[in-house]
Amino acid sequence: MLYWCLRGADTDNSCSRMEKKSKGGLCVNLYDRVDANKAAIDVVRPFEGEMLDQLKAYYRIGLTWTSNALEGNSLTEVETKVLLEDGLTVGGKPLRDTFEALGHAEAYDFMFTLLRSRLISESDALTMHQMFYRGIDADYAGRYRDKRVFITGSNYPVCEDGKIAGEMEALFAWAQAERDSWHPVEFAAQLHKRFVFIHPFIDGNGRLTRLLMNTALIQDGYMMAIIPPVLRLEYIRLLELAHRDDRPFMDFIAERVLETEKDVMRLLHIPPLIT
Repeated sequence: MLYWCLRGADTDNSCSRMEKKSKGGLCVNLYDRVDANKAAIDVVRPFEGEMLDQLKAYYRIGLTWTSNALEGNSLTEVETKVLLEDGLTVGGKPLRDTFEALGHAEAYDFMFTLLRSRLISESDALTMHQMFYRGIDADYAGRYRDKRVFITGSNYPVCEDGKIAGEMEALFAWAQAERDSWHPVEFAAQLHKRFVFIHPFIDGNGRLTRLLMNTALIQDGYMMAIIPPVLRLEYIRLLELAHRDDRPFMDFIAERVLETEKDVMRLLHIPPLIT
């Protein structure tokens, strides 16, 4: 077993806040553990046929529910599952919540069509948003906002509407040119941060940036980062902090990838390579 080793918790104070100590006494970096778990999962790859379909369906529900819940959608995980698997709507819930779940699931399915390359384009982002938002507001689905907006509770402005096209072009140029300069999990977190700071759409920016982040992760063979609504306040706090220091936010995303890896390893009875 590995346990968190906080400064001051051990007599040798050998492990930093973002490391764990193995049974052999070695400190294991968060990203090293993510990579070790990926290597353990890679042993049973490729996922094909029924197994692949089960994993995609499992996280189709999980990511759709959590990502929508972070934005105030009232559907529960069970209600989301019934809607997506059986097509049954829930009485007494806002119609918008239903459209958000259906639209997100469609964009999630599109995400898996992008696995054959490591490219994520501006066109892909616009397509995802069009899928997600067309049942809510067809006029703004798949197109950038033409209005000024601000984020409630944030001290930082988002991109001016007249500069969005240029900022988005620059973002995806950066993604193509600099992707290999980062650890894959750090790159995915950076893509999330940079996209949401632009805030290009009238609505749906959070859900789109999480889809793009997870596209980058699965393209590189990593598990998805699932952010449950119970972590919403920490998630928002770290995004706000990321304007000044983005290391805690990147580590937060790495922890979420790690938790998904542990989930998959538990479901598939995969032993860890680091104990």
